[in-house]
Amino acid sequence: MAGRTVIPFGPQHPVLPEPFQLKLTLEEERVVEAVPAFGYIHRGLEQLVETRDFIQMVYIVERVCGICTFMHALAYCQGIETLMGIEVPPRARYLRTIWSELQRLHSHHLWLGLLADALGYESLFMQSWKNREAIMDITEATAGSRVIISTCQIGGVRRDIDAKLQGELRRTLDEVEAELKQIEPVFRDDPTIRARTVGKAVLTREQAIELGASGPMLRASGVPRDLRVTGYAAYGDLDFAPITEEAGDNYARIVVRLRDIHQSLALIREALDKLPDGEIAVPFKGNPDGEVVSRVEQPRGEVVYYIKANGTRNLERLRIRTPTFANMAPVVHLLPGLELADVPVLVLSMDPCLSCTER
Repeated sequence: MAGRTVIPFGPQHPVLPEPFQLKLTLEEERVVEAVPAFGYIHRGLEQLVETRDFIQMVYIVERVCGICTFMHALAYCQGIETLMGIEVPPRARYLRTIWSELQRLHSHHLWLGLLADALGYESLFMQSWKNREAIMDITEATAGSRVIISTCQIGGVRRDIDAKLQGELRRTLDEVEAELKQIEPVFRDDPTIRARTVGKAVLTREQAIELGASGPMLRASGVPRDLRVTGYAAYGDLDFAPITEEAGDNYARIVVRLRDIHQSLALIREALDKLPDGEIAVPFKGNPDGEVVSRVEQPRGEVVYYIKANGTRNLERLRIRTPTFANMAPVVHLLPGLELADVPVLVLSMDPCLSCTER
């Protein structure tokens, strides 16, 4: 059509953390159509259930994503525990919650840095990732590794957090919170950031529900859906309520994640205050049988694990539905009508993880 131009956004682009492509049809500088293209990093992890037993699969699912690795293991282990009737000790449930929230802190700080970089704020990017480094360091101190921590196992956790480490964790949380107070006003109040985000790419409550949005993208449109309210791990014992914003624009998605960070800090502190004594894992025998759906709230939204077992060491089926897959439909819906310069900010507001999506 005369006056229209088709350009590729990705798979290699300065603001994209992972490779995927949007084929954008433009009229002048305005997007009129967007078609996503996937498949650049497909790995076939789900098929490994045919050659790896159900215990080895804990390590496989951790590698679905390097940012929310623990939560993938948690969703998988909770599913197997349901099939086998395994009761996880209370202390292990609290430790699972602490590591989950540490990864949420790490993920949101990583995202804040990427957003700052996309907006051209290099020093803000470095400050966000500097704060993230403190979170990574305490994760390494408590779990033995910075990224794939491998502390979650069927029946509990592999490592404990003793009194000395609890003190180090509390001090790190105080440092992270103090640093966050320095950078948060820029994300909230800077006139350039507000001009690039307020009123941009508005996803209404009705659209968010109809298109299946998840996580901060859903809650920024006023829908209080967060799987932590179901009480898995130790969330049922903690003071928790879903964080929502009503505007549904790019700015609201920033604010939801900033408030998420404060909530995660509070949840970890409360979990440490209430951390019970006792065992951190229970032994088990046998193999899983039956089928189950296990769900966990990751930093980007709801991850769904479908597990089908047949009483042998090898599962019959494993399927994973990730939040990026769910959030791609709302993003593609919002792209038409935006100016080209607004496309990177909208895509980043989803916090895409194609490594998760292309198992």
